[in-house]
Amino acid sequence: MQPLSLQELTAEELVPHSGAMSLLDHLVTVGEETLTAKLRVREDGIFDRHGRVPAYVGIEYMAQAVAAFSGYHAKQAGEEVRLGFLLGTRKFNSNTDSYRCGDELTVEVERLLQAENGMATFECKVSGAGVEQSARLNVYQPENIEQYLQKKV
Repeated sequence: MQPLSLQELTAEELVPHSGAMSLLDHLVTVGEETLTAKLRVREDGIFDRHGRVPAYVGIEYMAQAVAAFSGYHAKQAGEEVRLGFLLGTRKFNSNTDSYRCGDELTVEVERLLQAENGMATFECKVSGAGVEQSARLNVYQPENIEQYLQKKV
């Protein structure tokens, strides 16, 4: 199968978020185990606090890059993009407590582990002018989201 071109896909097509919660602007590269995305910190977003966005929002940037990675590979396999869950974050390190609105950031994710049951671990980084963050995300993507949610109710 011919790989899908990143020019053919938008981040919004690959990440099951919309509107103000869709935070990635575009994808730069995607590989078998990695993805790189870019974004501009929005001043009109739900996280804006007087021209600054808290640095912990970087975890959401990372999680959306992981979702884009998963969405890309699902589309590549001819499947639908599926909802996933951020289970936890380990080793979050940040050299800043906030971003300036308008900052341009690069988000990089690398899949370290993928289990057959839908659990995965990703090493993630957010970088930009004066920004260096890293974390390890544990995520879960059930095979059948409707069935999974019915069990949890």
